Amino acid sequence: MDEDATAGYREPCAQCAAVNWGISEEGRFYCMSCHNVIERTIEVVDLSVAGSSNRLKSIAKGPRTSKEERGYTWLVCEGFQFILKNQADALLRLGVDPNFKEVLCQMWRLYLQKSQQAYTSDRLRGSRFRPLNIDSDSDCATESSIVSERESNPSSFSEIDSDCSGSADERTPRRRNRLMRMRKTLALVHLALVWSREALTLSDLLRLVRDGHVPYLNAYEQFPEEMKLSGNKSSVFNTKSIPSHRLVHKVAQSLVLVLELPAFPPIGPENLLHPAMLSMRYLADANLPDGLHRWVCSLMERPQKSKRDPSPALPRHDVQAAAHIIVTMKLIFGLDDHTEWELSNKVTPHDPSENLFSFRRWFRLMGTALGRAEQKRDRDMARKQWKPKKPIILRRRLAGRAMKTKRISEQLQMCFEKLSSSPAGVQDVGLSSFRFCWGDEDGSNGPSLHHMKLDGVLSLEDDVLTPLNSSYWHPGLRRCKLMHCQGSAPGHYPEFEPSLPRSFVWVLRLFSFLLDVEPCYLFQEVLEVERRLVGSRLPGQRNKRRLRNRTGKEEEQQEERS
Repeated sequence: MDEDATAGYREPCAQCAAVNWGISEEGRFYCMSCHNVIERTIEVVDLSVAGSSNRLKSIAKGPRTSKEERGYTWLVCEGFQFILKNQADALLRLGVDPNFKEVLCQMWRLYLQKSQQAYTSDRLRGSRFRPLNIDSDSDCATESSIVSERESNPSSFSEIDSDCSGSADERTPRRRNRLMRMRKTLALVHLALVWSREALTLSDLLRLVRDGHVPYLNAYEQFPEEMKLSGNKSSVFNTKSIPSHRLVHKVAQSLVLVLELPAFPPIGPENLLHPAMLSMRYLADANLPDGLHRWVCSLMERPQKSKRDPSPALPRHDVQAAAHIIVTMKLIFGLDDHTEWELSNKVTPHDPSENLFSFRRWFRLMGTALGRAEQKRDRDMARKQWKPKKPIILRRRLAGRAMKTKRISEQLQMCFEKLSSSPAGVQDVGLSSFRFCWGDEDGSNGPSLHHMKLDGVLSLEDDVLTPLNSSYWHPGLRRCKLMHCQGSAPGHYPEFEPSLPRSFVWVLRLFSFLLDVEPCYLFQEVLEVERRLVGSRLPGQRNKRRLRNRTGKEEEQQEERS
């Protein structure tokens, strides 16, 4: 600054004859070689005595003079493409076949074409993110602008596709429904996993997301430094919760219709994604005997009554496997609050070596393990840090409040770590497809019941093993005809739940925990299995099979009469 101010004064110093002038704090010239102070001072322009025409008359509402801008202009779909790439790479590191990434790439390109964002001549116009302005305090500097028409040839999934728009015309409902959202990234990944026949169910995917192994919450924090988020459009990347199994499957089913995908490739019994193989896994996790698996497979192989649907349906292998297990347990044990306990009373006196399976013993063991597991899950969820490290600031004037909230959150986190005996964050544990560990080794949840036999609940009739339970109960199987009701479970499960047997409700709770789904969602799938096996019968039509349609209240009335 001294060189700029003294550039016009080139007189040599009277003592050392050097031309090396500087300016002191008082504004006087001095020689920087010999420190000789002269009478010359710097000229200062006093704005206070300037003319009235130079005075400030009003405050401008527009943006201030901007300094050098950082980053580059990027589109909304580029951000989602970056997130999809990170999710695919995370699954590859966990052992998914590399072919999965190519399938996901093809589906992503097809989605961009069907939504008219790329690979089409009639491309939609949308918004983009401009480079972040360093010295701008106005919201106008961060608002989105219209994308200019440009053409490019994207070649691979890893490259940023610049030939797509970030959002469609929001005034059209059809186009607005096709906009990309964060939950659609999980739905697209799930579709690619099912199409690739990977042994990773939707429940497993959501569990990996919840544990932080697959980026979803605050995934924008992994954006490169050049991709700056600003303005109201940034909220599309902000996620505050993980979507449920039901919501992701619903979004994935809608994507099947949008992408116009053909029927999904058939899955053989030898594939780990087949319901028969999944049922073996869930039986082992629930500590049920291995002999129950043959009954589950026999139930799956029975001819089922189903309506033909011309549109390809997205299978729910995990929920279907759990529903078949529950229906099999109803066939063998009853699950009506009476039959299962009576069978346990018959097994206990005739089993001194404890080789026969007892429902009462299993219920006590699983009840203790399930209670501990649910407490651990709730404790880990409470300790999980949901606040992002880099919060999205939608408006400049809210930056101070956001930073203050972040500092308070970090201080509370530090205080919690000091006061608690264990770390505040969720401890990293080894990845496993099972929720429980059964056996005699240290750290297990209890003894294993897999080797136990079902002889105490089966009888040999005409050289065929038949369950001792001769009745089967089920609630009403007729579908609801209201347009806003999709089956009886989601809207009517709270009405059914008080009248359902407590054993059945507890089994629903157990498998809902294993799959991390809502009990009403699993109850709906159980009803679907019963509709296909039994069929909905009109009032007055007799059931020729040995099945009885009764609820818990009807059973109590029969007992009172007897």
